Amino acid sequence: MTWHLLGAGNIGTLVASYLIQAQQPLRLAGRGGPPVLRTLIWPQGAQRTLTLPGDDDAPISQLLITTKAQDTAAALRPLLPRLTDTVLLVRLQNGLGSLDGLPLPDGSRIIEGITTSGAWRDGPRIQVVAENDTLLGDADASPEPPAAIAALLPHWPGARWCTDIRRQQWLKLSVNAVINPITALNDCPNGALCDDPARQQQARALAEEADALLRRLDPDWPGDTYGRALAVAQATAANMSSMRADLRAGQRTEIAFINGWLLRQADRLGMSLPSHRLMVAALPA
Repeated sequence: MTWHLLGAGNIGTLVASYLIQAQQPLRLAGRGGPPVLRTLIWPQGAQRTLTLPGDDDAPISQLLITTKAQDTAAALRPLLPRLTDTVLLVRLQNGLGSLDGLPLPDGSRIIEGITTSGAWRDGPRIQVVAENDTLLGDADASPEPPAAIAALLPHWPGARWCTDIRRQQWLKLSVNAVINPITALNDCPNGALCDDPARQQQARALAEEADALLRRLDPDWPGDTYGRALAVAQATAANMSSMRADLRAGQRTEIAFINGWLLRQADRLGMSLPSHRLMVAALPA
């Protein structure tokens, strides 16, 4: 069956190349007109030009969602009438909660994805920085992937099915909730979080609040967000966080689906996360 791709950005185009290698039919969801040409360039110098066909207005049974979380609702709403009753939705995005509140079919199956692969774009050319681990799984901790995912995994470098995807999402989100808003508000690279006492104090407050909440949601939560955040900041010292990049470009950020997601969980539990609330108030969502 045909895959529809919602969001042909850097990661979306990279995954599209895996679908094409797997000989899976592919269409750009919600994007009509002539095919889109994109060239991927790998670090070793290999290049591949992809032809991504426009939308066909057909029913959607398999949808790969790689838009930014804050753009998901607006992009997906026009497609809702086309979703089949048993549509497979694969969400490969930063943050959590981008599908909350959308009237998805009752038989929908949502596959969550986390990737540490990276790419940057220069017009129609996309430079692949790294093809790292990608985890795919569902909230039911299913032991085996659906057939459509199983057929794709051999063609997706570093991808594997994960039975504890929720824990992995929380681990990533808690680090992002520390690094992203601090680097965005201070307009600094990730490594600058490690060498300034004031930023370290901000980081510790955000981490401790996140750990307090996540421990309420999961008694086995490790509670080590501050250390993990510093380690990631050091390992990616020269990198620009996605939230900083969005702010520099004058765009909305993913704050509502990172720190904002934590706040929504805290509100349900009657908890206060003042440091995260300050960050959400300070950054455009």
